[in-house]
Amino acid sequence: MLEEKLSLEGKSVVITGGGTGLGREMSLSMARAGADLVIAARRTGPIEQVAAEAREMGRRAVAISTDVTDTAQVASLMESAISEMGKVDVLLNNAGIVRGQGAIPIWEISDDDWRVGIEVNMSSAFYCARAIAKHMVERGGGKIINVSSGFGYRGGRDNYMYCVGKGGIVQLTRVLATSLGRYGITSTCIAPGFIPTTGTDESRLTLPRGEFIPVGRVGHPHEMGAVAVFLASGASDYMNGEVFVIDGGGLAGGAAPTGHAPEIPLTV
Repeated sequence: MLEEKLSLEGKSVVITGGGTGLGREMSLSMARAGADLVIAARRTGPIEQVAAEAREMGRRAVAISTDVTDTAQVASLMESAISEMGKVDVLLNNAGIVRGQGAIPIWEISDDDWRVGIEVNMSSAFYCARAIAKHMVERGGGKIINVSSGFGYRGGRDNYMYCVGKGGIVQLTRVLATSLGRYGITSTCIAPGFIPTTGTDESRLTLPRGEFIPVGRVGHPHEMGAVAVFLASGASDYMNGEVFVIDGGGLAGGAAPTGHAPEIPLTV
């Protein structure tokens, strides 16, 4: 019975940012659970590769190059997904950007830096949810899963666009949950902590080592997959508006790499 609840057989999932990093891991995990995939991102190569791997598992999978900050392209993505799959059961808003920038003073942030950071990290999820919501309402249900970050709960030092955008994702999830729940559409959120990926390796952000995290290590991308499957499956049908934090206890422990070290060691 539980295995049936966690199965994604017959489900069609649209995932943004699904070609690399956490998005790739979540895409392949959902394919292993039986889902058919529509994978979107700007770069064609990575999403084509993920789609090919999903097809090798016997799933239907298509890759659609999409700039999720362009509402016309988002509308086209959803239309193509419905045309290819016949329906969309799950939308997973994973697209995000660090843009090679770590901590920079507020006076060095240009209008374009701010606009692009907020558009990709927050507005894109709104655009995608708006584009598919009516379809889900007409079908009588659906699931929207957003990806935030531990930084959506913290004021990262000089980290404006990412923290503000990811904090907005948490609130977007709650508004979607209270607004669309009456139509049978649930909205949930995943907030990963420090899980190094290719994208973070290429940025100027310095991720902490395990000493900042109660379990003693940073996370692994594959650890996002099981949570994504659970939230996309029937096992989570009564969950709406919740945020699922995957951070090894980092937020619970209260330690964060802000650059401020205590002068006196903490004692218990």
